[in-house]
Formats: sequence, C-alpha cells, structure tokens
Amino acid sequence: MKRVLSGIQPSGQLTLGNYIGALQNFVKLQDDHECFFMVVDLHAITVPQDPAALREQIESVAALFIASGINPDKSALFLQSHVTAHAELGWLMTTLAYMGELERMTQFKEKSAGKESIGAGLFVYPALMAADILVYNADLVPVGDDQKQHLEITRDLAQRFNQRYGDLFTLPEPYIPKVGARIMSLDDASKKMSKSNPNPGSFIAMLDEPDVIRKKLSRAVTDSGREVKYDPQSKPEVSNLMSIYTYCSGLSIGEIEAKYEGQGYGAFKKDLAEHVVATLEPIQKRYKEIRESGELASFLRKGAERANAAAEPLLREVKRRMGFVLPE
Repeated sequence: MKRVLSGIQPSGQLTLGNYIGALQNFVKLQDDHECFFMVVDLHAITVPQDPAALREQIESVAALFIASGINPDKSALFLQSHVTAHAELGWLMTTLAYMGELERMTQFKEKSAGKESIGAGLFVYPALMAADILVYNADLVPVGDDQKQHLEITRDLAQRFNQRYGDLFTLPEPYIPKVGARIMSLDDASKKMSKSNPNPGSFIAMLDEPDVIRKKLSRAVTDSGREVKYDPQSKPEVSNLMSIYTYCSGLSIGEIEAKYEGQGYGAFKKDLAEHVVATLEPIQKRYKEIRESGELASFLRKGAERANAAAEPLLREVKRRMGFVLPE
C-alpha cells in the first residue's frame, strides 16, 4: 500500500471546510493506504500561542480526527511533538535549505507582512514541514491548492539530499481530491474558509451549535440577484454555498438548481443550514463521547508508537549517511 502523510494545525477551530476538504478524504484514504495523520503542534508555535488554549485545541483537533471517522486501528494518529524525529530531521533539513527559497514561501510572506520582528521558526517552517513528510517516506500528501508550494520545496530538499548522500527519500506526490478540495469563506468567496479568519461569521466551525450554524448561513453573503445558479465567475458566493449544499445533502448541482428555481435565496439558505447541521451532529456527538471517556490519550499513545517505529530507522539512516557517529 502507498503511504499517506498529512496533518492539521491546532491553531483555531476546525471548520466545515477542513472537514469537506481534508478530514472526509482522510477517512476514505485509510481503507486502502497506510496512513499517518498528525496534529502539527510544533508548527502552531511559529506564532505566539496561549499555552492553556493551545493545549485544549491540540486535544480538540485530535478528537475531531477520530469523530470524523479516522480509525486509530487503521491509521496512526498522533501529535507531532510526540515523535521527536520530526524536530531532529527538521533541523537537518534546514542545513540543506537555501535562504532565498525560504524567503519566497508565500506563507512566510503573509504571516510576516507588516511585522517589525519575525520569529526564526516561521522562516524555517518549510524545513520542518519537509521533515514531517520525508521522515515517513510518504508517497502521497493530501494538500490544498495553497499548500502546493510546501510540497515543492519538500521535493527539492529530498532531491538535494539524494544527490549528496545517495537515494533514500521518496519524492512525495500531492493528493488533491477533485471534490470538496476548496470551500470558500462565507463573507468573501475569493478567500478560502479559514479557522484563522478573525471574523467568526466567515466560517462554520465543526463544533458550532445548530442555531449558530443557522445564523451564520442566514447571514452568508450572496448577491443582489435571486437565482440559485452555479456560476463561479459571476455568482461566486452562491456557487460556494451550492458546493457546500451538494456535499452535505448528496444532491447534484443540477438538482439543487431545479429545486429552488424561482424561490430566491431564503428557502435555499434555510434548507442548506439543516443539511449542514445534520452532517455535523453525529460528529459532534462522537466528539463529546471521546472527550468525556478519556480514551483520547491512549489513541494518541498508540499512534505515536507506530509513528516512532516508522520514523526512527529512517532518521538513523539519514544521520549515518551525513557522517554522524551513531550510538551503539
């Protein structure tokens, strides 16, 4: 089976976009791939975090992985910081990376824009992300369109190592699902739905209460027209809501257009909200069970054991090839 690696940062509430674009695809992949899924807590601290809030969010994201359908018996689910090979290989990757290619990274430009002082961790972030992938010799990495650049630098670093020290690293390929890969913001369809958006009305959080979901969707931006029609160019906001509708209801775009012909946006948004509520309710129920049962720690311990067993031999071989003296 091909090996899959992916992770999600615990830097905010996971959104419906995270579920449609990532988690539900992770669930499908675990049936016929060897999967390693992690909460990337080391990446989260490249920007300041409140310790108590970060701790809670790490556990919340891990629980949502399982509540969404990730099976700890099939997939290795773990915290990045519980597998020390990530940080160690991350440092080794920084010695292969060039300043220029790190400066060109879009995420660094966006997060450092307008700031007087910038943490070095944010600058070398791509080297750690490369290590996350390469330490498992992953074949496939589920990524959004906005993460392709990180996979490209990972491939560059892998090739650089292979050329200097002999072939070792697999060059990972992106896995970008055709359906549900990019759900946009509820207040601006030109931007991806993001848990880091300061406007909570711009996203549906996976743990939002039903009435909160209904209110957010009732206020979602549309346009001055009335026609429920899929046209991403001239009706991007309505088209985004229709994409969410088709995923949560199982209806096709054509069926949705026919159902709301001549009705306007009111009935469409009301029904959309109920489909979203119905999609998230079983996940929220399972999430609550996991958090209350105390079983999360054992799931993460088991996942870290599997991840360490896969990562440590490769890290040891990297160090041997680079000339380190290894402990007997």
